[in-house]
Amino acid sequence: MRERKNVVLLFSKVPAVGLVKTRLSTLKDGIFTPETASVLYHCMLFDVVEIIMAALDDMEAEQARLLERGVEPDVHDVYELVISTTPEPNAEVMRSLFEDAGEWPRDFEVIVDVGANFDEHYNHAFQQCWDSGADCILSMGADMPALTKADVRFGFEQLHKLDGMAGGGIVLAPDQEMGVSVVGWTRETDFSHTGVFYNVDGLTVLPAYIKKAAARKLPVLWLPPIPDVDTMADFYHSVTLVHALNYCAQFDDVCPPWRCAQAFDEMGYHDIIVAPNGLFDPRDLIDR
Repeated sequence: MRERKNVVLLFSKVPAVGLVKTRLSTLKDGIFTPETASVLYHCMLFDVVEIIMAALDDMEAEQARLLERGVEPDVHDVYELVISTTPEPNAEVMRSLFEDAGEWPRDFEVIVDVGANFDEHYNHAFQQCWDSGADCILSMGADMPALTKADVRFGFEQLHKLDGMAGGGIVLAPDQEMGVSVVGWTRETDFSHTGVFYNVDGLTVLPAYIKKAAARKLPVLWLPPIPDVDTMADFYHSVTLVHALNYCAQFDDVCPPWRCAQAFDEMGYHDIIVAPNGLFDPRDLIDR
C-alpha cells in the first residue's frame, strides 16, 4: 500500500498590532483600532486551525473505519498541517502563541517562507513541503472564519483525482473579490505561483491562475467559493456567516468558528442591519 502525504499549508502572520488586518482598522479605511483588528485576526487564526484539524481527524478516522471493515485501499493517506509565517523570528512567536493557548487536537509544523514578493514567499513554502515528502498540498490563508470541514475534505478529494495523473493539475476556490482563497496541486504538477500575485499585466489572482494553467494545458478542478476577510464589507459579510455557522453546528457536523462568534458578540456585532433602498428591478407588474 502506497503512503500518500497530504499537507494543509496555512499561510499566516502572527497577530501583531498594526501589522495584520489593517484595512479593518483606522490605519487604512476601517473603523476598528489596530488592537481590535489584531484580536479579530487572532480569533480567525485559531478558529481556522481548529477547523482544519477537525477535518484532518475526520478523514483519518474514516480511513481507519474502512480498514476495520477489511477494506484496504491502494493508498494510505496521512495528513499534516504546516503553518508558514515570516520573518524568521515570528516562527517562535507563532509556536508560543499556540502553546500558550493550551492543548490542540493535533501537532503541526511551523516553517518560515522568504522572498521578495508574495509569489516568491508562496513558492518557497510549497518547495519546503515538497522537499519534506508531500504528495498533495492544499494551501490557504488564516483569515477565513467561514471555512468548513467540508471545504477541506472536498479540497483533498479533488486533489486525489489528480494524484497520479500525468502532468498533474491544480484545484482552487475563489474568494469574493476576484482572488483565490484556497489553491493546491500535486507533486507531479509543473506549476508555481510566479506571475500570479505579482502579475505584470494587472490580472487579479483568480484569472492569473487560470491563464497560467491554460497556457500549460493543466486541468483545474473547482472548489466552492470561500470568502476571506480583508475589508469592512468582508467583515460585515463574515459576521452573518459566522453566526449562521455557529447556529447550524447544533444540527450538523460543523466545527463552528466560535471564537470569532464570541468576539463579534462582545463587539456588539450580532445583527447586520442594511438600510432600505430603491435599487431593485421594477415590481409594478409583480406585486399587488
